[in-house]
Amino acid sequence: MDMRTWRDGRTRASDATEAMRAALSALGLPESVWSGIRPTVTHTGRPYVHLGMLPADAIERIAQALRAPSTP
Repeated sequence: MDMRTWRDGRTRASDATEAMRAALSALGLPESVWSGIRPTVTHTGRPYVHLGMLPADAIERIAQALRAPSTP
């Protein structure tokens, strides 16, 4: 993989990580819950966000928010 591919993947993973952190913060979850979320890039340059272990109550709140109907 060339450096450009890795940088592009890292940028996408970092942007997605920040978006997830902002969403979890907006749910009222403390930073201690989402501070372990990290951007990562595979050896092929594919971007991922590693969520790690999250407390069950935090996952229940996330699931509830995902099930809530969105308002236009």
